[in-house]
Amino acid sequence: MANKQVMDSSAELPDWLSASEDYRPGRDRDGFIAKSLLSMTGVLARLRLDDGVKTRLSPSASCKIICGFACILLTSLARNYAFVLLMLALVLVRMAFLPAKILRRTASVAFAAAALTALLMLPAILLGQRQSALLVGTKVLTTVSLAMIVAGTTPFHELTAALRGFHVPDITIMTVDLALRSIARLGRLATRTLTALQLRSVGVNRDKGGSVGGVGGVLFLKSAETAATAHDAMVCRGFTGEYRRVAKQERDRRRRSVDFAWLAGVAVLATLFFYLQTLA
Repeated sequence: MANKQVMDSSAELPDWLSASEDYRPGRDRDGFIAKSLLSMTGVLARLRLDDGVKTRLSPSASCKIICGFACILLTSLARNYAFVLLMLALVLVRMAFLPAKILRRTASVAFAAAALTALLMLPAILLGQRQSALLVGTKVLTTVSLAMIVAGTTPFHELTAALRGFHVPDITIMTVDLALRSIARLGRLATRTLTALQLRSVGVNRDKGGSVGGVGGVLFLKSAETAATAHDAMVCRGFTGEYRRVAKQERDRRRRSVDFAWLAGVAVLATLFFYLQTLA
């Protein structure tokens, strides 16, 4: 009986351990991480380059690069908003014929870039420059869509072969190749790191700059590791820094007619661009 009383008394919890705690951490603002950084890294994470899928309306890679660059240049230089809207309408029509996977990716990246531009142009809107902000936002939406259409409808090896056909230096092609392949990977890593930082932040963080600097340090170390891995892989495969272009096969008459049709359409757009510039 005595042993039972000793066990019961020893099983009792102390008052400080049985008392309930009502811990309420202070609220902190994380709008900078949630809206600015996460949206930016989300756009970078979706810029991955898979093998492009050709469609029936796709010209050759060289013609596609020429037409895409010309349309982006005309849209960027346009001062007449009507021409920018015309280009946007043509881009939307072209997007309607894309496969579902490419259409989803193109639309998500383009609208995310336009939303980020609207966020950056918010001071101009508050100062009364709404037309300028609208013009810039529409240009970004159109040009990003054009770039994504070219990348999504062209296999990557054809893009590099087309650049080699334009006598672009090998070091430039290699730099663009490695950069585009690494941007998406680092963007996904930055998104996961920022999400983990946001979920693990409890209470008020008085050193937000240090937290963001830590995320940048993680990305720097990961990029260095990726560069070393890519270097070792190229050495093992005997890559000498030279991009060789495979002998081009003779294109059929249908392919040449598609190229001529796209080039003629770009010529019409250039004529309309110069005409509308005189009216602006």
